[in-house]
Amino acid sequence: MDKEHLVAIPPPTPLEAKYLAVQKSAEFQDLRRRYRGWVIPVTVGSLLWYLAYVLLAAYAPDFMGTPLFGNINVGLVLGLLQFASTFVVTGLYVRYAGRVLDPASSKIREKMEEEGLL
Repeated sequence: MDKEHLVAIPPPTPLEAKYLAVQKSAEFQDLRRRYRGWVIPVTVGSLLWYLAYVLLAAYAPDFMGTPLFGNINVGLVLGLLQFASTFVVTGLYVRYAGRVLDPASSKIREKMEEEGLL
């Protein structure tokens, strides 16, 4: 690439450098790791659970139509379990965030306030 097409990125301002230092800190990296360590597996699991429901509905209609009791069939129960699992995941995340993420982010916030960043 020609030198005339390259754009120089200016160095960060002193304020930007402080924010970058927070982002690179061990505390912030640990918070990100803990957040991703919970969110990514649960997101993948939720998507697989939803995909399984859709695939069963599309390719196993006889199974999904299997009556369990009265007019209640497997498809209806699995569909309602989709909603139930959403509420369960939300509750588990709120509990996890309150126990693990919120205390860690509060410590980071306190340090940032001490440095005049917030």
